[in-house]
Amino acid sequence: MKTIFVTLLFISFSLFSQTTNLQVVKTGDDLLFEKYHDLVNGKRIGLVTNHSAVMSNGKHLADALSEDKDVKLVALFGPEHGIRGDAPDGKSIQHGVDPKTKVNVYSLYGKITKPTDEMLKNVDVLMYDIQDVGARFYTFISTLFLTMESAAEHDIPFIVLDRPNPIRGTEVEGPIREDSLKSFVGWAPMPVAHGMTVGELATMANDRGWLKNGIKANLTVVKMEGWKRTLWFDETNLKWIKPSPNMATMRTAVVYPGTCFIEGTNVSEGRGSDKPFENIGAPWIDGEKLAKELNGNNLAGVRFEAIDFTPVNIERMTTDPKYPEQLCHGVYVNVTDRNIFEPVRAGVAVLSAIRKLFPEKFEFRDRRIHLLAGTPKINEMILRGKSLDEIVNSWKEDVKEFKAAREKSLLY
Repeated sequence: MKTIFVTLLFISFSLFSQTTNLQVVKTGDDLLFEKYHDLVNGKRIGLVTNHSAVMSNGKHLADALSEDKDVKLVALFGPEHGIRGDAPDGKSIQHGVDPKTKVNVYSLYGKITKPTDEMLKNVDVLMYDIQDVGARFYTFISTLFLTMESAAEHDIPFIVLDRPNPIRGTEVEGPIREDSLKSFVGWAPMPVAHGMTVGELATMANDRGWLKNGIKANLTVVKMEGWKRTLWFDETNLKWIKPSPNMATMRTAVVYPGTCFIEGTNVSEGRGSDKPFENIGAPWIDGEKLAKELNGNNLAGVRFEAIDFTPVNIERMTTDPKYPEQLCHGVYVNVTDRNIFEPVRAGVAVLSAIRKLFPEKFEFRDRRIHLLAGTPKINEMILRGKSLDEIVNSWKEDVKEFKAAREKSLLY
């Protein structure tokens, strides 16, 4: 009995220790109400947000602002997936009225991607609160830059309520987006994995003249308290709310900067399966053969496991996935040590291996892969048979220069 008691006590202590080891982080939205409410007192607020803007008390920021008697929430601006985050990837969002706050919602994903004169006519302050995932092609940061630009053009103060980069603020990897390939999945000239928070990205946009005609926004970043650049999201006290329908877990976010490249091919990136961006495959791939080829690269912190999966339509998550209802063979990207894993290198390795093993079936969708990579060099080098190291080395010097340039804009 004594042994059982001691064991239970040890287990209880271990669980408690694990919980207390989490870093307490306060995000910008909580601090807005705790310390910086003077920024919005008596103001008419336009809020750029989605379902991820949840405060520590469990309340959505839009709901909190709509109940605040000292401010007036006059407009909501929705990015891809909408204000409440339930629209599938890539689907245009319509204007409407938010059923909870009864405030007008303006879509910034579809024909209109930037607030218009009419949308901003009653706005005194434009505010941004959306959880990013640390990858250049995540469209929420394109919305950040465009709303910031619109605020600057209308002489409206712009406030960013900062949140963590969930895959840390230390690692910068991948090619820089070339000017000719500026798009909604590559708005700013930066690497794929940028290693910055949205507040830092907004600061850098001002510092580097990224906004149209070099205009600068009247920017205020409400910084987090307690966040450190080395922290993974699940090392904080914050609750993971999937930022978009297919970004279900932290594991998805870890691989996403590399495996999103698969969208620029005729291979399934796992949409419509239980592990989007972690499952990679097609009906014509030999999973065992692909896993062996990839593991032969001895990439740090990852093993590739042969799998089968069948993509299907999933309501409010995935519509029209590649190879619907067809059995796909491929690999599961099993990250064994995320601290040394290089997602962009791994993504290029997957592309190279599939092209090498299945050249008659594999296809690049050139425009799409160019936009995602931010350069045509990646698929061109793969098609020319260049080694993985040669491809990765092609962006190393540019990344070094970017890291030096971003130092001025880092807030933590």
